[in-house]
Amino acid sequence: MLNTKYHGEVEVDDSQILKFAAGIPGFASEKEFVILPLEEGSPFLILQSATTAELAFVVTSPFLFFKDYEFDLDQNIVEALKIEDVNQIQIMVILTVQDPFEQSTANLQGPIIVNEQTKQAKQVILNHPSYKTKHSIVQ
Repeated sequence: MLNTKYHGEVEVDDSQILKFAAGIPGFASEKEFVILPLEEGSPFLILQSATTAELAFVVTSPFLFFKDYEFDLDQNIVEALKIEDVNQIQIMVILTVQDPFEQSTANLQGPIIVNEQTKQAKQVILNHPSYKTKHSIVQ
């Protein structure tokens, strides 16, 4: 059983746990997370710490909101995450949720890369001039 910020107690299989070898920037000791749906049919997910119930991020696929979003992964990240095929990765971005929701922003500078086969994950920091930490998700 896993205590969560938004879903109370949930049953999680060990195969669902994502491993962040270096944690997430700002949360270096947090190395295990799970992805939970925010709600049925929603494009938003929860990246929930497996060890700290209060630590959860709202995430989404950047491609739903930013059609032209693209970047190259450094070879050392590809090797660290054991990526052999681009089709085995999932890319997510962390949202800063605001009230009203229309003012929420996405961090395009720090995408989360998940190898869905090995469950290895990493938040990478892009040195791309067009990507910042706060991009409005409502165009």
